[in-house]
Amino acid sequence: MAVRRRQRLGPGGGRALLAALLLLLLLCVWCRAAAERVRYAIAEELGRGSLVGPLARDLGLSADELPARKLQVASGGKKQLKYFTVNEENGNLYVNERLDREEMCGESATCSVSFEVLVHNPLNIFHVEVAIEDVNDNSPVFSKAALDLEIGEWILPGARFPLEMARDADAGRNSLLTYQLTSNPSFSLSMKEKPGGSKLPELVLERVLDREKQSSFELVLMAIDGGDPARSGTVQVRINVTDANDNPPVFNKSLYEARVSENLPLESVVLQVRATDVDAGSNGRVSYSLGSVPDSVRALFTIDSESGEVRTAGPLDFEEKNKYVFGVEARDGGGLASHCEVQIDITDENDNAPEITILSLSSPVPEDAPAGTVVAVLNVDDPDSGENGQVSCELSGEAPLSIVASSGGSYKVVTSGALDREQASEHRVSVVARDRGRPALRSSRELVLEVSDVNDNAPVFEEAAYSAYVAENNAAGALVLRVQARDADAGANGRVSYWLAGGSAGAAGAAPLVSVEARSGALYAQRSLDYEQCREFTVAVRAQDGGSPARSSTATVRVFVLDRNDNAPRVLWPAPAAGEAAGGAAAAPFEVVPRSAEAGYLVAKVVAVDADAGRNAWLSYELVQASEPALFRVGLHSGEVRTARAVGERDAAKQRLVAVVKDHGQPALSATATLHVVLAESLQEALPELSERPAGAEAAAAAAELQFYLVLALALLSALLVLSVALAVLARLRRAGPPAVLRCLGAQRFSLAGAAFPADFCEGTLPYSYNLCVPPPARAVPEAAWPPPPPVPILSAEELLGGDSCGKPSPDSQLALGEQPAEPDAPQVCNA
Repeated sequence: MAVRRRQRLGPGGGRALLAALLLLLLLCVWCRAAAERVRYAIAEELGRGSLVGPLARDLGLSADELPARKLQVASGGKKQLKYFTVNEENGNLYVNERLDREEMCGESATCSVSFEVLVHNPLNIFHVEVAIEDVNDNSPVFSKAALDLEIGEWILPGARFPLEMARDADAGRNSLLTYQLTSNPSFSLSMKEKPGGSKLPELVLERVLDREKQSSFELVLMAIDGGDPARSGTVQVRINVTDANDNPPVFNKSLYEARVSENLPLESVVLQVRATDVDAGSNGRVSYSLGSVPDSVRALFTIDSESGEVRTAGPLDFEEKNKYVFGVEARDGGGLASHCEVQIDITDENDNAPEITILSLSSPVPEDAPAGTVVAVLNVDDPDSGENGQVSCELSGEAPLSIVASSGGSYKVVTSGALDREQASEHRVSVVARDRGRPALRSSRELVLEVSDVNDNAPVFEEAAYSAYVAENNAAGALVLRVQARDADAGANGRVSYWLAGGSAGAAGAAPLVSVEARSGALYAQRSLDYEQCREFTVAVRAQDGGSPARSSTATVRVFVLDRNDNAPRVLWPAPAAGEAAGGAAAAPFEVVPRSAEAGYLVAKVVAVDADAGRNAWLSYELVQASEPALFRVGLHSGEVRTARAVGERDAAKQRLVAVVKDHGQPALSATATLHVVLAESLQEALPELSERPAGAEAAAAAAELQFYLVLALALLSALLVLSVALAVLARLRRAGPPAVLRCLGAQRFSLAGAAFPADFCEGTLPYSYNLCVPPPARAVPEAAWPPPPPVPILSAEELLGGDSCGKPSPDSQLALGEQPAEPDAPQVCNA
């Protein structure tokens, strides 16, 4: 009886017991993962490599277990994961990148980074949270360099004028600001409490201002934060004392609130502020502007200066920030201002689908793995809030797998039954994640789980034949093509290596042109290719796996070499003369054209070739130089040189034409052809013209030499003529006697030519010479006695001038022998 009862209850009871045990196992795993949460707290701005905490020790892992457990940060798609790394040797958590709290969390009161770490053997996941504590690394900043105020001299003491608030990017007490104002008997500083706990500095008038005594004031407002050490920022307050504006603008509210949804279109009106001023004219005209707000707010909101409408200037995103609070200033035409606050709350919309990130995938899985083996760890995140961010996951597809929720938005994919490779070598399932928004958004991610097998699949190329195009003159080592083959096997059986297996000219002929990288399948050019030598070639690439025995497959790669414009046109005719090519003076080829030739007469044909292909070999011809430009023309594509008009009698007998041959490459290359044309009726008539050029050159040289000698002879004759005339004039003057104007130079003159030095320059190096004329004693001299007899002894310059110099005897005390003193009535001494 007992045996029959056990046989009857065995199958159902066994299945129930197995299900209960499996559920208990999964529950234990989930509970353990939920409890395994590690928290750290570090200060911002820590450098790379700074220690966060002993992660392995806090997780209960010993140093001996670390190599086998492979502790690592989950490499998901979250941007926070780049900030930290785990040392594989000691298991400590380190900073991987500089942390800036203001950049990561903005103005949020708390800031933390959450991520998962994985351990293997067995696979498990742990949740880690690192709190980022603020340090006072930002100074208070004013949005303006100076604050301009206009205060009327009639305003009574006690009046208050709001000043701009400074902005500090830090958080907590590091962002609490106090203000100080430079001392001035006319003003003081007062603080006004605003909603939210912030304080607005106000300038208080202490006594009546007199514009006639002082028309302006310059003060300095300093903002000091609550950090240790404290940081500060300053702004200059410039006050202009004016007349007749005694009422500042007044807002209807001190706080304007609005609630808008994210993804609001640009230029949408969010709210409108309004301030009134009871003054008249320009003093009552109110203009609106944003106060001291961060640049991020100015990028999202604008305000109309006349209407006070606040509009969107950029896209609003609830996930980035859900509330904006900033100040608005109203200023009248007289310079008085008032302030209010605007608070805009952003409501969430279901605009983000869940993001599925595969943190770990254990594939392939041996087919004898027990039920409950973790094969994948996923992270599902939806940045929306509320129901829009609540996510549920499920598996779609036929496979012995199930998904179990873990902590922190993580999920585990585990085996729910035995795996059988003979039935399926791999299992494909889709992870589907849905949120609870309206309408709900979903996303999916496919998981491929392979089962370990033997090497029964050969590598398969993506294409059986590849084509590659390489421009000639490439650099050695340039990438030609990247082939890729896939092997359905796993592990070493699916690891593919690439080899060259031959080519169009055999392995020895084609292999030197290219090489293949064994791991990546990239084909590289071994040397520069030349289109003119090799226009295409083929090479066979073999892909081989790492199994034993190895399996392989082959693909053919056909490489086409593309032409480049690297060859200039080569002129075949008219060919340059051998003497010209060698630098000599040999005669160039010429063509004879009869003078009776009409327009269109074929003179010659320029023949050129280009070794390139395609457009690079298309040639065009152009005449760039000619003795008679209007006489000849060349065909653009034919190269035929023809007469453009009838040959005239006045055309020079010898014509020189230069044509340029240009291809159509980029850039274009060219060559020139020179053609000499002789206008003559026959070759015999052309021969004298050909020999005329050197004879003419010699004649020109002889003429130039003759001209030089003629000019020289003319100059000599002119000089002889001038000399003859001068001698004739002197002879006539000698016969006629000296003229009256040269009386001192007549027969009675005495000349002195010698060096004399003034008394002040007796030791100098600059000589002074004087020519003196003195009259001799009066005596009758025949007029014909010229030149006169020898002159009387010559006196020195010092003696004649009466100066004492260098200790020489005075002219009054010593005279030359036989000297005759000058008569009192003699003419004055003249110097030259």
